[in-house]
Amino acid sequence: MLSPSFIPLVQEAAGAVLAGRRVANSKVQCVAAPEQAVTTRVKRNENMGKLQAGYLFPEIARRRRAHQEKHPDAKIISLGIGDTTEPIPPAIVKAMRDAAEGLGTMEGYSGYGAEQGQGALREAICNRFYASLGRKPNEIFVSDGSKCDIGRLQFMFGADVTVAVQDPSYPVYVDSSVIMGMTGDHNGTGFDGIEYMLCSADNDFFPDFSKAKRTDIIFFCSPNNPTGAAATRQQLQQLVDFARANGSIVVYDAAYALYITDSNCPKTIYEIPGAEECCIETCSFSKYAGFTGVRLGWTVVPEQLCYADGFPVINDFNRIMTTVFNGASNVAQAGGLACLQEEGYQQMLELVSFYKENAAILRKTFQEMGFSVYGGENAPYVWVGFPGRKSWDVFAEILEKCNIVTTPGSGFGPGGEGFVRASAFGHRDNILEAVQRFQKVYGQQQH
Repeated sequence: MLSPSFIPLVQEAAGAVLAGRRVANSKVQCVAAPEQAVTTRVKRNENMGKLQAGYLFPEIARRRRAHQEKHPDAKIISLGIGDTTEPIPPAIVKAMRDAAEGLGTMEGYSGYGAEQGQGALREAICNRFYASLGRKPNEIFVSDGSKCDIGRLQFMFGADVTVAVQDPSYPVYVDSSVIMGMTGDHNGTGFDGIEYMLCSADNDFFPDFSKAKRTDIIFFCSPNNPTGAAATRQQLQQLVDFARANGSIVVYDAAYALYITDSNCPKTIYEIPGAEECCIETCSFSKYAGFTGVRLGWTVVPEQLCYADGFPVINDFNRIMTTVFNGASNVAQAGGLACLQEEGYQQMLELVSFYKENAAILRKTFQEMGFSVYGGENAPYVWVGFPGRKSWDVFAEILEKCNIVTTPGSGFGPGGEGFVRASAFGHRDNILEAVQRFQKVYGQQQH
């Protein structure tokens, strides 16, 4: 039974319905309510908002796609991202094939392995690169690559440390520091809170430590990406002495060490006395054996390296690896082991030599056209100067006029402005065709 107060409302509604029926040919228009974005109550990591744009290489890929859409018939040659192009050497492929097939048998199957890497591979890495330098297999942590390990190291160090980088340098060092909260905002040139150590032709691409502030962590890459400069023994001794004097830890990126042919340029930081007390080294099979897609690398943390309170750093890195990583692929590790056995190692060196020949071709071409050119001798990268010009403008011009993708130097830091990086990772016929295109567009210009 309806309450007395509700009866008038019902009568009013009924009247409206009846009135509606008396309207001839009336139409009812339904308008959808505007959709409201569904959100959570989770606050975004404010440090992500500090990043200026997309990560450098995806941004280059985006611009390449836009250019291809605009010029669908253009044959674009990539000298941009340092991605290997040649087949993995046969001895290494065979080892991975055998390992993969073995997983299909009762005798050859294996599941989870040690997060630190298979013992045989850790020992082989140590014997091939570090045995005469005092390093031990237990100090070597096998992973899915140096880039991933840099992120894990940042995770281990935490947000309350200060950071220095070479300028220019591999963008991961800076971007991961920003994401972790180690920096302030971008100031239009670089990020507040990061010590940018300028590396230019004027100082032989090596920092002037007399002008550098003390930081907890120093990221250092040799041969350097992007400049291609390999630090000498004397320079690296300065680095180690500076770190020890300031109680800093150096994260030494040796991803291109096998490209070094200059006997005065060490292939590992542990050739330098005292490095075991202040340096972590990270390395990778990516640019040695064509493992950019296979994913395999390693990081060395000496037992002697300790925090301010005396606690061994190796213990914390072991904890990080066993917590957030389940170990590198069994198949990839089989390939890595083959890389370090004599047949595979020689084939790997031949692959490195191929890319070094590409680098020499590019370097000579730019030199003959009158450019200021660096790198390309102990590294797979050629660093080309365009004084007075913005790097992204040069990148766009080369893409538009030559259909060639390079990498703008400013993407590696403020010290890279006015340069582009040309990668030697490419098929030989593409390198030779790129040379012809460069010569056609830039060969008659004065630089």
